[in-house]
Amino acid sequence: MTPYSLLFDAVFKGMDPERAHELAFRAIEVAGKVPVVRDVVQGALAPYLGRGVGGPGSVEVLGRTVPAPFGLAGGFDKNARAVRGLTMLGFGFVEVGTVTPRPQPGNEAPRMWRELDLRGVRNRMGFNNDGAAEMAERLRALRRTAAGRAAVVGVNIGKNKTTSAADAAADYAACARLLAPHADYLVVNVSSPNTPGLRDLQTTAELRPILAAAREAADAATAAAGVRRTPLLVKIAPDLADADVDAVADLALDLGLDGVVAVNTTIGHDRGPGGLSGPMLLPRGLEVVARLRERLGPDPVVIGVGGVRAADDVRAYLRAGADLVQGYTSFVYEGPMWPSRINRALTRSAGSISAGSIA
Repeated sequence: MTPYSLLFDAVFKGMDPERAHELAFRAIEVAGKVPVVRDVVQGALAPYLGRGVGGPGSVEVLGRTVPAPFGLAGGFDKNARAVRGLTMLGFGFVEVGTVTPRPQPGNEAPRMWRELDLRGVRNRMGFNNDGAAEMAERLRALRRTAAGRAAVVGVNIGKNKTTSAADAAADYAACARLLAPHADYLVVNVSSPNTPGLRDLQTTAELRPILAAAREAADAATAAAGVRRTPLLVKIAPDLADADVDAVADLALDLGLDGVVAVNTTIGHDRGPGGLSGPMLLPRGLEVVARLRERLGPDPVVIGVGGVRAADDVRAYLRAGADLVQGYTSFVYEGPMWPSRINRALTRSAGSISAGSIA
């Protein structure tokens, strides 16, 4: 057993999952703000992050050089508080959020559960976050530093719980307007099961005006700020039928969207309320990514997420057609060495992945 496994069994397993998350998150956040600690840890765990353009395992995608192909999925750092701490641990890129235009507390507790037999997590958090304006301030401060500018940061955006479906496009546009100038890419999240009615927005009729509004707002904001255009992607659920996956891909092509993130948590379980994540998502995640790549062709970006435990899972996503891969749930079970362990393995075998997947 690893030291973290012993710590998990002795301490974290018996603790409320949300409380354990906050303690671990706070430690990462604080460590990332102490330059000496941050540099020593990153030098030991993630030396590949400092190799720059053309380093082994780096990926040219979304207009950036991503230093390693495995990153952190949205949901862990909802408010962009710990980006430097998370890159310190070895994630090649970090997606923050989901963030909504106005702050909201999320659903009432309990709202997070470990499914130990599955090594999974079930949650019904409900987009608890500090709001888009607060996140924009944090990202603005991050980008004032050289290390902050070097970090590849995506922003996952959503609608407030109290916003009707008819007004959803305005919420996504508001987030895009505030955050596009500070983000390396934006992700329109219409696939969380924990905001009532949100998944209904995945139908192409509902999704088209949302994506169009977010694109227009993001472009106006980046033009006004004099910065590069921010890529826009959409995140979909694993529970979509194959025909609906195809329809989203066709819409992405029609709108000139920059890509698709697949997949979110699943409601296809009998464990209780909320979306389930963990290794059980890997087969469907791979199916959806392969289907998207076939439908989209070579150009739009596909980010694969769901069920990643080890480097072989990342390789499977890359071979299925993903450009980048994300994880989250196994971070809970594997501990702080997990992202660097995966990206080290990938950078060592950079030449063995399918052509074009890893530089």
